[in-house]
Amino acid sequence: MMPPSDSRASGPPERWASASSTPLPNVSTLSVPTPNVPTPGVPALSAASLSVSIGGRCVLRDVDLHVAAGRWLAVVGPNGAGKSTLLKALAGLGPVDGGRVLWAGEPLDRIGARERGRRLSWLGQNEAGADDLSVYDVVMIGRLPHQRWLGMADARDHEVVRECLLRTQAWDWRDRPLGRLSGGERQRVLLARALAVQAGVMLMDEPVANLDPPHQADWLAIVRERVAAGVTVVSVLHELSLALNADDLAIVDAGRIAWHGAAVDSDGHRAIERVFDGRVAVRIADEGAPVVTLVAPRVDRSPGSPRHPPFR
Repeated sequence: MMPPSDSRASGPPERWASASSTPLPNVSTLSVPTPNVPTPGVPALSAASLSVSIGGRCVLRDVDLHVAAGRWLAVVGPNGAGKSTLLKALAGLGPVDGGRVLWAGEPLDRIGARERGRRLSWLGQNEAGADDLSVYDVVMIGRLPHQRWLGMADARDHEVVRECLLRTQAWDWRDRPLGRLSGGERQRVLLARALAVQAGVMLMDEPVANLDPPHQADWLAIVRERVAAGVTVVSVLHELSLALNADDLAIVDAGRIAWHGAAVDSDGHRAIERVFDGRVAVRIADEGAPVVTLVAPRVDRSPGSPRHPPFR
């Protein structure tokens, strides 16, 4: 699929960027169209007594979680705690052993696949496939839930794809195959695809993986824009300093929710320190920003204690 030169005619991609005398919008102020958002006062997502096993091992056990609509929830915790499994279960992307998932108060198993595709967008961890598709076509996939069966993309679809590629600073690569991009460039394209769905709920698993610090800051700005527009965002993050910018935190440890509340709550900061075995410390700087520092392991140097060789 090739991007049209404007909303009325088709043509080579070059004309799409230059045919109009109106300059392209400034990416710092560009706003992706407002999506359909959940009903105020009703949790956007809920899990009740949710349990999931993988390969015979219990990964989530009796999890209860309510995700407030129009807020950003960051999910953090140690490796193997069950964060990604929880996110997939909330998205309906895997079987569960027990419990249930609700979307805006409605049982997930009663919502059809097409409606799910309109209401929730997904950015997964290390997503594979589609390497031979152009960047433009990859982002257009996000518009499929809005198109008729076997229907063609219309002018609105093309405009949304264009705006999303501009917002993630990926427009210049629109004709390149996805497989020829760097890891960070690829991640920005997949973010554009998630934005193109215009869903009221966005779930993202390690969305800043492979992004350099400036583009992590860009991702943060996009999340804040979406939340300001009423979108609910749930993201699994290893970057604790970034996660503490969220509205709410859910700390997962050993398949359970160890803590859930406002990201500014000092009790949550202490819970982070506990689940990471005291290897991180969280404090609030004078200007009010959260600061996370790493804590070196304690080495017992008393006589007779085991000697640990230095890292090489």
